Amino acid sequence: MSGHSSLLLEASSFLDSYSTPALLMDLNYRVVAWNRAYSHQYHEPDTEIHRYCYELSHQYDRPCDQVGEPCPMSACLETKTPQRMLHIHITPQGRQYVHVEMRPLMDSDGQISHLLEVFSPTRIASVSPKPLGLVGHSPAFKNMLKLIDRVAKSRVSVLLTGESGTGKEVVARTIHEESPRANMSFVPVECSGLTEALFESELFGHEKGAFTGALLQKKGLVELADHGTLFLDEIGDVPLQLQVKLLRLLETKTFRRVGGIDALHTDFRLICATHRDLPTMVERGEFRLDLFYRISTFPIVLPPLHERREDIAVLAQTLILRLDECRGKRLTAAALEALTRHTFIGNIRELLNLMTRGCLMSDGTDILPEHMGITPTRGPADALGHLFPSLHEENIMTLEAWEALYLGHLIHTFRGNKKELASRLGISERTLYRKLGEGIAENMPE
Repeated sequence: MSGHSSLLLEASSFLDSYSTPALLMDLNYRVVAWNRAYSHQYHEPDTEIHRYCYELSHQYDRPCDQVGEPCPMSACLETKTPQRMLHIHITPQGRQYVHVEMRPLMDSDGQISHLLEVFSPTRIASVSPKPLGLVGHSPAFKNMLKLIDRVAKSRVSVLLTGESGTGKEVVARTIHEESPRANMSFVPVECSGLTEALFESELFGHEKGAFTGALLQKKGLVELADHGTLFLDEIGDVPLQLQVKLLRLLETKTFRRVGGIDALHTDFRLICATHRDLPTMVERGEFRLDLFYRISTFPIVLPPLHERREDIAVLAQTLILRLDECRGKRLTAAALEALTRHTFIGNIRELLNLMTRGCLMSDGTDILPEHMGITPTRGPADALGHLFPSLHEENIMTLEAWEALYLGHLIHTFRGNKKELASRLGISERTLYRKLGEGIAENMPE
């Protein structure tokens, strides 16, 4: 029996040792064997052997890396090492996220002869609308998801950054739910507006009689997060004098309740979030460098909604499932088109507001663009006529004046910081500050 035949027989015999679906493939992407778990979950046995893996899993007519997606087989052949990826596969239940692990099988000459592909299901996200969790399939979303998938099972600290309204707490909860601490508490802490006294009392708790009104002993949030996950939301808003106390907690995992003398220990996984530019704050002396390094072991940037337009429809339909006000409602094609072309400065939070308004304003089943307070798509000329109805030859303004008008409007309505605004405008933060310094925004009429 040849070495290849012997290896194939041996590999086929151990496929059924895997409880999750597994395939054996040759170097041309062709499936030569699979286990019972794959047959049970995906296909009838012996009907599709010798088809290509990309055809079975994705219904593609060529390998994944030729249609713009990472291919574990290509990476495995290049590096001769196992590869692990998160893919969207076609299943009897529809398109689903699946963990894929590809392993090279060597022949007696030390060359790769076949590849073993093992699948395992994941709850990390959904391609279709669902009542809870992360939803999407856009490239920007999938890039974020891969980072979440990589870090979730570990113990390291995670820093979530991005514009306001991009869903940082939902991501934090997903990381917690995919971690070994999933059965323990997820404790969110809103850091904005915390005074020093409130900060210590909320985080560390207090003893009975520690201050006026402290009639009972109270456990702090860090104590409640023991063996679970502590989520510090908007950590960039923590005042400098309180950052020292926070740093000591993170370094020692010990604390004292207000009014107490005993040092207590807590063991939590830390996830932080902010919409602020922490490196710039460090440069300005507004955020401690040692604290920044402590919390930013594994940074994840959440993409704004304008970078995930492919996800707007599924996000809107997901919100219909989640909102009590939307029971029995549905989005019309016109409403979906208006949403996909809308400029979402407030990201997913703004989409939530639009969906809530649309469901409340709709008397029937259908949600129309006007129910959400947005207008249907207009062409460029129509849009200019709508925005500037008095645009006549005698009213022509200079381009500098139009720029001033536009920037003045943005400065008064944009809710993020100036760095975010500069990025959205396609200019540097320095250029934006220069234009503002020239009085573009300040000289605008009320």
